[in-house]
Amino acid sequence: MEIKILKPTDAENYRRIRLEALQNSPEAFASSYEEEKDQPVEKYKNNFQSKDSFTFGAFESGKLVGVVTLVKEKLYKLRHRANIIAMYVTSGKRGFGIGKALLSEAIKKANCLEGIEQVYLTVVTTNESAKRLYSSIGFEAFGSEKRALKLDNTYFDEEHMVLFLG
Repeated sequence: MEIKILKPTDAENYRRIRLEALQNSPEAFASSYEEEKDQPVEKYKNNFQSKDSFTFGAFESGKLVGVVTLVKEKLYKLRHRANIIAMYVTSGKRGFGIGKALLSEAIKKANCLEGIEQVYLTVVTTNESAKRLYSSIGFEAFGSEKRALKLDNTYFDEEHMVLFLG
């Protein structure tokens, strides 16, 4: 397995895995398949050129099997923070340490970014395997948000977690 920061040339592969994530785990993301299916590949190409966002991809035999994005906060009073978003590992590749490897690379990058002191993420409270993974890396829950997401007529609560660096 190889983990690398995605470049504009990876945009088509990223779009494919992103749409898979939104279809297979709709309760895990604020965005929906319907909202993103018609997004042009250029959107992702542009995202991969940002100086405030870093998307990591895990590749096995040249195939993209997992992704995670680290986003720096831009506001002056929040610039000591970064967020983990859009975490996904394809269903057949879960349980092999890919998610942990992706998160470890994102955290390593956060540690290298000037001024970043803490990393945040949110996770649906029913996603026990993700919560265990985040806790194993050192993330701590600091609150929850009732009915944070609504999919059709079902609500999903989210847990807020933070990792303090260094």
